[in-house]
Amino acid sequence: MKIKSAFSFFIAAVLIGLYSTGRAEDTRYQIVDPFQPAQSGDKIEVVEFFWYGCPHCYALEPYLEHWEKSLPDDVAFRRIPGVLGSNWIPHARAYYTAQKLGMVDKIHRPLFDAIHKERKRIDNQESLADFFAGFGVDKDEFNRIYESEAVTDQLKQAYLSAKSYEITGVPTLIVNGKYRTSVSQAGGDKELIATINDLIEKERRN
Repeated sequence: MKIKSAFSFFIAAVLIGLYSTGRAEDTRYQIVDPFQPAQSGDKIEVVEFFWYGCPHCYALEPYLEHWEKSLPDDVAFRRIPGVLGSNWIPHARAYYTAQKLGMVDKIHRPLFDAIHKERKRIDNQESLADFFAGFGVDKDEFNRIYESEAVTDQLKQAYLSAKSYEITGVPTLIVNGKYRTSVSQAGGDKELIATINDLIEKERRN
């Protein structure tokens, strides 16, 4: 009887420990240490690190688009282009160029499609200028912004942000500067969206 009681107490303690520390969810996400302050004011911030050349980012994009359409008012979503290799830089510059031109929504998915669906090689300044020209952007204007100091500064900040969050691959998502997760950690694209929503709710409770 005493052995059974002791064993029951042990099991209860373990379960309580798992619940209180969140270990039951450790396989779905990691804690960002140290915590990085969010940049979206009072809103719960979700950040995606991505690369246009990444097939996994492309596969995730439809799920993120659907999720973003129904974002509640207390959640902010933003993207940061990954800069994990020198060959990633042109796409990162292209994203920030599109941002400066106010046309991220116009080129984001089409650029993904052109690279992965249409199998076009768009991986340098010249080919990116041609791509933007298809959306009515003057090539000289594109090149001016693409090479600008402002875009270079954003590129540096993207690199530092990835380093602060210990990003080693994409797509990686950060929830409110505290939690890092990915498709592989969550168990799939749909599961990643569910994990993000769970972490958002966790932040609401906090």
